[in-house]
Amino acid sequence: MPDGKRYSLIRPTTDTPLHIDFEWWKTHDNNWRIFLQSCLCPTHQAAFAAMDHDSQIDFVDPQTAEVHSMDGLQHVLMSHCARQPEFINVNTTLVDGVFRVFLANGNAPLSSKELAEKINRPPETILRTLLGPTIYKGLRPFLQGN
Repeated sequence: MPDGKRYSLIRPTTDTPLHIDFEWWKTHDNNWRIFLQSCLCPTHQAAFAAMDHDSQIDFVDPQTAEVHSMDGLQHVLMSHCARQPEFINVNTTLVDGVFRVFLANGNAPLSSKELAEKINRPPETILRTLLGPTIYKGLRPFLQGN
């Protein structure tokens, strides 16, 4: 296959689980850290303005007790800022709304149907937008082993 692309014969549905594929996003968008910093709450925006941009932390998975290395910016965003009441609002675009839902839920996979309940958009619209020819902010189908 050209460029190492794999094509699936399975057509995604509104039940197909999605997530943020951070590894894909990091390799395809040089501005990913700038976007993540813009999502931080004002307190953490100020704190991260003076920090090393590539800081890694050790994160202990609460389910498995496994220790993983994690980007410090992602961790603060997902563990604090994304839990603030104003993080997702009615003026948030569809792609940003979905992205922020995944940040708020720790990037646990969700289907278009589940996302529709959280951002008040039709599941079919979410599916068409996120699984079209353009990949937005690493939002992709969740495959076991990701």
